[in-house]
Amino acid sequence: MPSLRSRALRYWWVNQNQTFLQEVNGGYIWSPKRNANDARNPFYEFMREVAPGDLLLSYSDMRIRRLGVAQTYAFECPKPPEFGAIGPNWDRIG
Repeated sequence: MPSLRSRALRYWWVNQNQTFLQEVNGGYIWSPKRNANDARNPFYEFMREVAPGDLLLSYSDMRIRRLGVAQTYAFECPKPPEFGAIGPNWDRIG
């Protein structure tokens, strides 16, 4: 398996307008898997491509507010309870 140093730096733009504080404070990024109408969304699909060592540009309130580095590959998990009423149309699993 190649080391992280042998691959090109990849970076991801992460829109976090509604959940920026919860995600930054929790040290994660989360996304629903599909749109409210159950259609695939390419932005949600890209989450599967994030790999350890990738740079994350967290965008909220019309500016990049944080930089992060992915620690793991994406994995399925429930919608974080700290989101509360945010994203009422989002699936339970993302």
